[in-house]
Amino acid sequence: MTSGDVTSAPPQIDVVRGNPTDVELAALIAVVSEAYAREEESATASECGSRSAWEISSRSLRKPLRRELGWRSFTG
Repeated sequence: MTSGDVTSAPPQIDVVRGNPTDVELAALIAVVSEAYAREEESATASECGSRSAWEISSRSLRKPLRRELGWRSFTG
């Protein structure tokens, strides 16, 4: 939440206990907003390493069958 961010909604704070002053609430909003902005920056995925839809939907190849084991677990 930077000063140039006009699309974000103002934070809503509900005081459950105590009686904070306006200065205390302003300090709380500033600290929480800055922490949120830093976390949001680090959590955003970059576009350069994105995979195509083909890569996402393709399955990996299975291992070859071990023919030396035979039908030992087949109960028919």
